[in-house]
Amino acid sequence: MSRTKGGTVTHARHKKVVKAAKGYYGRRKNTFKVARQAVDKANQYATRDRKTRKRNFRALWIQRINAAVRMHDEALTYSRFINGLTLAGIEVDRKVLADLAVNEPDAFGAIVKSAQDALAA
Repeated sequence: MSRTKGGTVTHARHKKVVKAAKGYYGRRKNTFKVARQAVDKANQYATRDRKTRKRNFRALWIQRINAAVRMHDEALTYSRFINGLTLAGIEVDRKVLADLAVNEPDAFGAIVKSAQDALAA
């Protein structure tokens, strides 16, 4: 039986890595050895930042909710508002609350009012 060389498989693997490095600067985009390092590092960053993105969005939602709550009542803080929602039995997550605060201020105002009533009671 004749010997099989791995050129086709190696070329395909190299092509896949170089394609993933498209748009990189200098030799990172066309030299396999350097491109592989750059793509591996980029994948490490992507994996790490998928978790970071969740943290960043939660922080953004909290800032938006806090700003909207203070527009409705200067004395009411974010933490007291969340406590009021819990006491009122309203289970709405922060993503939806932030969306309501930006797009539906009247509905958000009603939620703030019910949270205030629960805190006062």
